[in-house]
Amino acid sequence: MIFTETKLKGVYVIAPEFIEDERGFFARLWTPEEFSGRGLNPRLVQANISYNHKKGTLRGMHFQVSPHEEAKLVRCTRGSLYDVALDIRPDSPTYLQWEAVELTEENRLMFYVPEGFAHGYQTLEDDTEIFYQMSELYHPESARGLRWDDPKLALRWPLPVSVISQRDTQFELL
Repeated sequence: MIFTETKLKGVYVIAPEFIEDERGFFARLWTPEEFSGRGLNPRLVQANISYNHKKGTLRGMHFQVSPHEEAKLVRCTRGSLYDVALDIRPDSPTYLQWEAVELTEENRLMFYVPEGFAHGYQTLEDDTEIFYQMSELYHPESARGLRWDDPKLALRWPLPVSVISQRDTQFELL
């Protein structure tokens, strides 16, 4: 795997290294040693799949608070999405800064979002499917969110929002 750290410490874009032959290719997508060797959380306890019917669907910005903070490893398995990590660590030099990456079924990239970050995405195609793994189980009592359209965050989404949950529209502004 090829790990590329973004401007936000601990947030990585990860590309598989392909071994190709006449059959196709093979690539590793996960080894705990490669993650822990870079100081990333190697614990994976939950895997999720998210299917989205419509282009422009927005989910986010979600996170869990202590003691259930979570890291996420996100990959697009069908379609494409614009994936966003937002630094919400108050003592971080990059507090409230964000990074985005386009994940597609063709580029096969992964996005590592560590603890202390809010996460969200917008689909760029109809019928987009996302597979993501988490370092912590879902705990509803620790689930929080930030408004996707908060002017203070200045998140730039590539498309008009076509679908969003009522919950995501009701998070408070900073």
